Amino acid sequence: MNTLLFFILTVILFIMGSIITRSYILALFGLPLYVVVGITVSSVVTYIRELISDDHRPPVAGPMINLLIHFRKLFDYQTTLARKHSTYRLITPSHTEVYTVDPVNVEYILKTNFPNYGKDLFGDGIFVVDGDKWRHQRKLASYEFSTKVLRDFSSAVFRSNTARLSLKVYASALDNRETDLQDLLMKTTMDSIFKVGFGVDLNTLSGSDEFSNQFIKAFDDSNVIVYWRYVDVLWRIKRFLNIGLERNLKNNIKIIDNFVYELIHRKREQMKDVKGAREDILSRFLVESEKDREKMTDQYLRDITLSFIIAGKDTSANTLTWLFYMLCKNPMVQEKVALEVRLATEVKDFLSIDEFVLRLSDVTLERMQYLHAALTETLRLYPAVPVDGKSSEDDDVLPDGYKIKKGDGMNYLPYAMGRMTYIWGEDAEEFRPERWLENGVFRAESPFKFTAFQGGPRICLGKEFAYRQMKIMAAALIFFFRFKLVDQMGGRGRRAVVLVANGGRHCFCTNGVATLPGRMEGSGTLMFVWWICVVGEGLDGFLCGGRGDGVCVVDLAVGEGLEEFLCGGDGVCVFV
Repeated sequence: MNTLLFFILTVILFIMGSIITRSYILALFGLPLYVVVGITVSSVVTYIRELISDDHRPPVAGPMINLLIHFRKLFDYQTTLARKHSTYRLITPSHTEVYTVDPVNVEYILKTNFPNYGKDLFGDGIFVVDGDKWRHQRKLASYEFSTKVLRDFSSAVFRSNTARLSLKVYASALDNRETDLQDLLMKTTMDSIFKVGFGVDLNTLSGSDEFSNQFIKAFDDSNVIVYWRYVDVLWRIKRFLNIGLERNLKNNIKIIDNFVYELIHRKREQMKDVKGAREDILSRFLVESEKDREKMTDQYLRDITLSFIIAGKDTSANTLTWLFYMLCKNPMVQEKVALEVRLATEVKDFLSIDEFVLRLSDVTLERMQYLHAALTETLRLYPAVPVDGKSSEDDDVLPDGYKIKKGDGMNYLPYAMGRMTYIWGEDAEEFRPERWLENGVFRAESPFKFTAFQGGPRICLGKEFAYRQMKIMAAALIFFFRFKLVDQMGGRGRRAVVLVANGGRHCFCTNGVATLPGRMEGSGTLMFVWWICVVGEGLDGFLCGGRGDGVCVVDLAVGEGLEEFLCGGDGVCVFV
């Protein structure tokens, strides 16, 4: 409040000075300049006041404008600051934004004093509402995610859409064309969440529905614009004047609203005509809405719908995108995953894509411990939500002793946390799925250390749901294909509410079953050939340019004699 009064007083003084000196034109046309000067002066005064404050507040790491200056490498910049101070703050003219990577603080925010940090970035969906409305939404959603009907239905949808995705990738592999894997993954997960969540065949993977294409573009563009607000101090003014990105956002929201409201209307009409089991999530909410029309309005249902779209589309697709990026950067890990998938599915003969996905049952997926670890390691380094912002409702003191004031932004940093050596060890920035395995079995960490799925009362209800979808998609793609990056220097994240790969992920795909990799790559096609490391670092042999002491598994369908070639002459080959 003091800062606001100082800003207003500064502007008034400048205007009065212009009038007194009879510079009426300057007084009128210089108003925008006065506003800028007022903001600058008040910001400097606030910053200096906070910098010299001795109230045991978190250390000041700079003004909030630093985020705009470092926006192209925002999360890396936040990581750099976090290495200096596990809890720090950035200053704005109106309030302070506090950031922490301390797992003890994170547990305090998400669990111990959860009621004080309940405000989020979005509107009125399941991930951000509070009180009775939040408990009501979460109770219904929790019931849905726990039912066998939804589990079986969602698994069938994931397998079906994964088969369609694999055929798209296969077409690119046959033509030796580069593939925007991120785009395909986004469309596939969008199709899946609409079918599972709302019982609707969106079919974005085919790109044939123009209405759905408009919705996806509006949805993705809005995601980016909302994140720009994070560093744009003038976004409220732009929204009031309806200019710039805020005008685009307003138009996008109209497209999104029209699409979602039409979806709710169609679903309600469909439920009148079709009786029986309600397999999708929206149906459950619509049934409940009939009991309390005044409370569960279409606006209420719209917010719930968008929450599930955000959770089911962008997060899973982006995690898979980063997974394949890391597999391309770490081909040894890619081969280990491929071996595990082959052993878990017990495939010995050639299968079609449709036949293979049917093997991806819950029992089979449970055997894929290394794939589970690889996905989790991806989420550690590239969390779907790299920054999670809350707001303090009252004055408070964090476990590390720093004071928090009412109205302070309270942010924890999953992206930076994954790179802290005091949390994960000296190899924190290395991609090493083995850190999650104990005697070959996945071992989970505290949700306040590994924060990809939040923790406490708001822990992600769809965690198992997400892992199941990602494992089905990843297993099928890695079984049938090998991936290489087109741009080996890629890897920066585009700034959005969820961490998105910058410019997509373009890669070349080769048929993992049909084409000999390594030095044989591109030289011909041999059906049923597998080069697989089955012991330790075995692929340091011929295929990886080493001594040739790898253990190779070769299918007899290829014929005799390939053991010398594949294993470099002195490796051990096993015929199956």
